[in-house]
Amino acid sequence: MMYVEIKFSMRDCSLFPGTALSCKETFSLLYYEFDAATKEPPFWESESYKLIDRIAADDGRFTNNNEVIINTEVRSIPVTKKGVYFALRDQGACISLLSIKVYYMTCPEITVSFAHFPTTPTGAKVTSIEQATGTCIEHARVEREPVYLCTADGQWSLLTGGCVCMPGYQANVETQTCDVCPPGQFKHGVGELECSGCPEHSAAPHSGSTECRCDTGYYRANHDPKDMPCTRPPGKPRNLTATVLDQSTVELSWLPPLLHGGRSDTVYRVVCDACGSQVAFVPPQVAEEGFNTTDVKVRGLNPVTAYRFQVIAENGVSDQAPHHSNVAVTVTTEAAGSFRALPSDNKGPSMVRNVRITSVKSTEISLAWQPPLDAASEVEMYEVQYYVKGHENNSSTILTTKEESSLAGLRHRTVYGFRVREKTVAGWGEYSAPVYKETGQLFNTGLNLELRFSKPAFMFSRNTDECNKKQPSDCDTLEYRNGEGLVVTYSKLHGVLENPPIVQTHTAGSMTAPLFTPAGHHRTYIDPHTYEDPNQAIREFAREIDASYITIEAIIGGGEFGDVCKGKLTLPGRPEMTVAIKTLKPGSSDKARVDFLTEASIMGQFEHPNVIFLQGVVTRSNPVMIITEYMENGSLDHFLRVNDGKFQVLQLVGMLRCIASGMQYLSEMNYVHRDLAARNVLVNAQLVCKIADFGLSREIESHTEAAYTTRGGKIPVRWTAPEAIAFRKFTSASDVWSLGIVMWEVMSYGERPYWNWSNQDVIKSIEKGYRLPAPMECPEAIYQLMLDCWQKERNHRPSFASIVHTLDNLIRTPEALAKVAQNRCQTALGLDSTDLTQLGSVEEWLSSLKMSRYLENFESAGLSDVQSVARLNQRDLTTLGITLVGHQKKILQSIQTLRTQLAVSMAEGFLV
Repeated sequence: MMYVEIKFSMRDCSLFPGTALSCKETFSLLYYEFDAATKEPPFWESESYKLIDRIAADDGRFTNNNEVIINTEVRSIPVTKKGVYFALRDQGACISLLSIKVYYMTCPEITVSFAHFPTTPTGAKVTSIEQATGTCIEHARVEREPVYLCTADGQWSLLTGGCVCMPGYQANVETQTCDVCPPGQFKHGVGELECSGCPEHSAAPHSGSTECRCDTGYYRANHDPKDMPCTRPPGKPRNLTATVLDQSTVELSWLPPLLHGGRSDTVYRVVCDACGSQVAFVPPQVAEEGFNTTDVKVRGLNPVTAYRFQVIAENGVSDQAPHHSNVAVTVTTEAAGSFRALPSDNKGPSMVRNVRITSVKSTEISLAWQPPLDAASEVEMYEVQYYVKGHENNSSTILTTKEESSLAGLRHRTVYGFRVREKTVAGWGEYSAPVYKETGQLFNTGLNLELRFSKPAFMFSRNTDECNKKQPSDCDTLEYRNGEGLVVTYSKLHGVLENPPIVQTHTAGSMTAPLFTPAGHHRTYIDPHTYEDPNQAIREFAREIDASYITIEAIIGGGEFGDVCKGKLTLPGRPEMTVAIKTLKPGSSDKARVDFLTEASIMGQFEHPNVIFLQGVVTRSNPVMIITEYMENGSLDHFLRVNDGKFQVLQLVGMLRCIASGMQYLSEMNYVHRDLAARNVLVNAQLVCKIADFGLSREIESHTEAAYTTRGGKIPVRWTAPEAIAFRKFTSASDVWSLGIVMWEVMSYGERPYWNWSNQDVIKSIEKGYRLPAPMECPEAIYQLMLDCWQKERNHRPSFASIVHTLDNLIRTPEALAKVAQNRCQTALGLDSTDLTQLGSVEEWLSSLKMSRYLENFESAGLSDVQSVARLNQRDLTTLGITLVGHQKKILQSIQTLRTQLAVSMAEGFLV
């Protein structure tokens, strides 16, 4: 809308007598709209100009020259084009124009509701309303779009929407500004909230804080209000006690922690590393929630087994703390059959039926039975108790999920008693009436294998079949391409052993056996390759898992067949668990698929806490997967190298015990590993070692020599027994040799066996009778056990059962580990790729090691030739002033090599 203000004066027509007919007392205001500007105004055409109004002197006309009356008139017009011309038409009035003002109306600039509205012109008509959109002031944001209406009279009307101050800034309504919160105060939300002081155990050191940072050791959960004080995790539970209710049930109870960290959401979580999937908690333990009670029953445990339970107290901020408060207790379950405690209102299972003997051999009896007719629920497992008649108090037990069992390792011509009972969710049932049977006559002198039944544990495996997936040191192999087999003959034991074994043994024919013979459940490994349909072996030994239960989180490595991933397995009714997932490459051939799943059908047959356990497979969808447990610390060799020197000797011996126990189980399954090495042993967070990687493993042949003949392939020379290298025959005794090498790897913290020597140097040295030297600070008892494992005659090596027994004794009597082994020249190994005996001086020798900095130390001690250097030990190096452990180790390794080369040279008739 355009406005025109005219100031004028007009004479009254009465001042002009005689002209009344032509005198006028009005004039006309006209306008002309035009879209283009011109230098000259448009020509006057009455048709083109529009009349705005005929204006009269409303305020009056003056009638004499001494009194002038000034009139002011305002008129408005709607403007629709870019420009406008105004015209005034006088048709007989005596008028004087004093001023003409052309203008338009605006609504003024304004800040309201924390939004700024600029100067806004009014509309084109008197009835027009213009809508203006505001912009938020500094440190404010839109809550709802701010809109103000500008009316034709230049007034603002009907405000809607507006802005609010951002977090860290408080609203000042009077000044319409958002003021920053000062240090020590915060504002976490938007709007007209005021800045407030920090809650307890927190601070805001800077201006404009949206929340207060928690003090060190205090935390705020994601769901906690920002004005809530920071809190801490609870203290550890108190007075944890474990009560053995029966051989499979333990009750844990504890008191709440003294300090709850300022929170009221404390819950408890029970961790049992050795518990398998059959173990259940009452009340059930939900991983995301935990217990809110201070007692829990743990069911489904194995009899006569040590379990370590950790009770962890947690609250809403425990996931942010680096350490969780926990208390642990170790408890050993009772022997099966000793007693049982069932709730008074819970009727236990009834008795199994028709226990009968199905087979009798000289040292083995098989029996079968039928489940009870009135079992309250599904039978979970059976327990077979057996004993020599008249010695019921000295019984043994085994567990099985089948309705039959074979007991091996019995004494011939001896009467045994057998009783069976079942276990359901209600607990153990009553033992059946005893059945007695005498074993048969022993007709041959062959050694009976000892076989034991164990409960499963979850393991993580990695595929090491492909050589280029391993470290270069692991790929030193001899490869056989022909298919010829060699025969090796074993003679009777005679003479005195070069290194008498510390494991007590006795001989039977040409075999060496432990003096004790524990009996166990007889299970034998079945080679999946013997199945006409390989898929049948997979169905029999591996559990199918629905792919929807598996979530892949990250790729952690690669294998021969595809990626190895870390993920989660969530089975119905069970807590979520972390697993390792092997995947088969898309587009793999049918043969690759069978080879890939064959490993699963091998793993699926093993149930032992120190051997990898298979969770299951995915074969009905792509990609095909093998699911095993995720092992936090990875391979043993890498784990030891990363943690060089950090463990006590007893901890290292405990690792060896785990490995030996797993190998004992495999050997009792009639299974030869063939590739036992630290790289093929995995370690979990509790330092439990588990045997993995069965890429070179095969079943022992059933003939009397119990050996496996390879049909080609690569043999890891540094870990393989000499008879296996020479004749390509593998036995459990050759696995014992490999275990000795693994012992050396463990005690040397992952050092490479035989260092950088070539395969031929290793083979030549072993054939000459040389053995690896004792690692630094290695106990003499452990080194002697290594030498026992490295006996040249395989029949002179101890069995895995004997090794486990020896390690158990050493763990029970740690003082036996105090004496450190002293290296002897005759136990050093053979040839190095560099002949150190050809070095003319100590200076050259140190230079070859890049240790010339110690030349003055050697010269001051009068050591001038390599022969004198060969007599040095670790204590001598310390006396010389060489105190860095890494330098000592490097120099001692070279000294061991020097001793070996000097000894070999003299043995071959060369004097150096």
